[in-house]
Amino acid sequence: MTAHNLREKYDSRNLSMLFDFYEMTMGNGYFKQGMKDKIVIFDLFFRRIPDDGGFAIICGLEQVVQYIENLHFTEDELAYLTNKKLFDPDFIDYLRHFEFHCDVWAIPEGTPVFPNEPLVRVRGPIIEAQLIETMLLVTINHQSLIATKTNRIVRTAKGKTVLEFGTRRAQGYDAANYGARAAYIAGVAGSANNWADIHLGVPASGTMAHSWILSFDSEYEAFKAYAKSYPDNCNLLVDTYNTLKSGVPNAIRVAHEVLEPMGKRLVGIRLDSGDIAYLSKKARKMLDDEGLKDCKIFASNSLDEYIIRSLNVQGARVDVYGVGERLITASSEAIFGGVYKLVGIYDENGNLIPKIKISDTFEKITNPSFKEIWRLYEIGDNHPLADVITLEDEVIEDNVPIEIFDPLDPTKRKVITNFHTKKLLVPIYEKGKLVYKLPTLQQIRRNCQKNVDELWEEIRRLDNPHTYYVDLSQKLWDLKTQMIKEARMISQ
Repeated sequence: MTAHNLREKYDSRNLSMLFDFYEMTMGNGYFKQGMKDKIVIFDLFFRRIPDDGGFAIICGLEQVVQYIENLHFTEDELAYLTNKKLFDPDFIDYLRHFEFHCDVWAIPEGTPVFPNEPLVRVRGPIIEAQLIETMLLVTINHQSLIATKTNRIVRTAKGKTVLEFGTRRAQGYDAANYGARAAYIAGVAGSANNWADIHLGVPASGTMAHSWILSFDSEYEAFKAYAKSYPDNCNLLVDTYNTLKSGVPNAIRVAHEVLEPMGKRLVGIRLDSGDIAYLSKKARKMLDDEGLKDCKIFASNSLDEYIIRSLNVQGARVDVYGVGERLITASSEAIFGGVYKLVGIYDENGNLIPKIKISDTFEKITNPSFKEIWRLYEIGDNHPLADVITLEDEVIEDNVPIEIFDPLDPTKRKVITNFHTKKLLVPIYEKGKLVYKLPTLQQIRRNCQKNVDELWEEIRRLDNPHTYYVDLSQKLWDLKTQMIKEARMISQ
């Protein structure tokens, strides 16, 4: 898919001005200081997995590419900046002829990721690398959050179908649209969001609301009219008046009196309130007794992974879960927490000068320099064993024993053998030119499922998951500790 098609198919808006204002004040400052051609490295990473889960899922790279491909400034936007009376006229002219020259690497969408790993790495002129910070973060943070939450819900459903029903409860239409995309990548079977179907390829479906039933003289008449309108896909909402005394009996009556004479079957009933476990079991028996064993029971109403787990434990007879507000808002943990930090600057001779951000909290101290991420897989079962972050010039060879250690407690060490490796970061842009073939939505979705299935079950569990270690190479660890020591000596 070409860059032109990306813009035309998805989002024709020019989002170039979607940045924190300090990106522009810093850019102007760099320009005035003669630094516009200084080459730097930034890492985008996160520090903690939402909901204390075992892993997160990266998502949103395709929208990052769309943004970069359409990155330009209009005369109206330049006039706005000029009127701020903060920016040098030559800097405004630089923006007028803006071109992107950076190298960008990223971990492919749908990949399980862990704290402190560079999800996206950017190398290029400092103004350009700084300018894309906000859009990178808002895009990767949001979709990765929703994908991570969704996958928790889908895994808890234990193979039962999950649908995304959250459009009207999302924090705005972009959150609804791209949240549906992230949810589909992470495992839902489809969405109620029609825009996401048209523009993103997320399958959309839906039946009725309570307003449909209230629009008729009786519940039976409402069901009958719907069955005649959609005989091949009749799914009836049964909790408007009384689920077991009215809704389910009327659904059964319509199945026998309207659909079966047409040679059709009742596809499903939906429960949207009440005690879902109790009602689903009672409804299942009523349907089965009437020869409707193939009729599925759908359930909605503020569901999440914990309620679904409870329903499973209680033996609820639910076939399909419609999950809305708690998925699309990731309400239990509404922040992914990705950050974008400078980790290196090249001098005039092309030598890399590592940079580090110091904090009193060790977990918040950044990992300096240009780095690679290696995932070590067990030979045979292909389970990931650990990730190792190394410096650029280091190579981890397949099946050569390696000692890894916990960066927060270097005394915890382990020698790994019998493994093969994979570099996680792949090139997306080289010198500003897109070199990555964007996969289809279906390919990303399949990749996500495969990658999650490869994780140990102990890492996938909902509560107290096993910690997956992201280790630093000895060489990177030595560089980091030396830089910390030097920085703290200077500050004394």
